[in-house]
Amino acid sequence: VQLQASGGGLVQAGASLRLSCVASERTYNKYVMGWFRQAPGKERDFVAAISRNGGSTWYADSVKGRFTISRDNAKNTVILQMNSLKPEDTAVYFCAAGTTIVSQVRYPSAYQNWGQGTQVTVSS
Repeated sequence: VQLQASGGGLVQAGASLRLSCVASERTYNKYVMGWFRQAPGKERDFVAAISRNGGSTWYADSVKGRFTISRDNAKNTVILQMNSLKPEDTAVYFCAAGTTIVSQVRYPSAYQNWGQGTQVTVSS
């Protein structure tokens, strides 16, 4: 499956952004979907994930309460709504799709397909 992420940008601290990721495949709903981020010189970190039917979600502690992940299987789309952004949220954000089990959703290695990334920059 091919993934196309969009929605990044430059915002001030406290603002919101909405990232979208569109999948090319009709069987998109067989994938667990995740968002990861990578700041310069750092590893790719887990941000959020959502189960195949959208019934379960997982978040990194650093974004819990500020970010919300959702999916629309009819539109092959996963959304990451980011509120109350902080400068430390600055990174390239990647969406990912995987046929993975729920215990592995926080690990990049569990995902077989990745989008190209979208830059999010939060100024103080």
